Amino acid sequence: MSIAATPKGERRRQALVEAAADLILEGGIDAVRHRSVATRAGLPLASTTYYFDSLDDLVTCAVHFNSVRELDVMGDWVREVPEAPRAVGSTADLIVDLLIGPQAIGPADRERLISRYERYVATARHPELRDVQLEMREQLDELLIELLHRCGRDVHTDQLRRLVAVVDGAVLGGLGELDPDPRALARGILIDVVDTVAPPADA
Repeated sequence: MSIAATPKGERRRQALVEAAADLILEGGIDAVRHRSVATRAGLPLASTTYYFDSLDDLVTCAVHFNSVRELDVMGDWVREVPEAPRAVGSTADLIVDLLIGPQAIGPADRERLISRYERYVATARHPELRDVQLEMREQLDELLIELLHRCGRDVHTDQLRRLVAVVDGAVLGGLGELDPDPRALARGILIDVVDTVAPPADA
């Protein structure tokens, strides 16, 4: 990877990463092209090849930037959840809030979710993204564990992925429908599995 050795160079490189990251959110990985990134960043076209070894290198940095940005928001939200024992329904609500978003899904939220799941699928075609995706998955698991502890629950970490799989399946199914409601679908299924994966601590 080309190294930006000066503060100006580092600022330019970061501007390119952020431009590519925004393009991914708007149009997916296929939207990232040298010219489109340079135009969005307001920099010369040659800068995209000067600061990055390849387009895949730039995409990887942009995906990582988006992942960190998303996880930071999630982390701030989890830390604001008051610690208190919660029933299975309330716990399911919070899991859905964390993994989908604490509100009804609007156009911007839909695009954010599409971008997230495109990253998951892209790892099959872009091996260089796998490390980024694995790192995000691990940090997401840690946030989910913290959330469940705040709900007064023990966590069977070996089964934690069942909760994420429920939400992933609901979102992917909902995004393909004209009037998606993945929150309600995910919540309904979560209620059946939360106590198995994360029983109340005093049970």
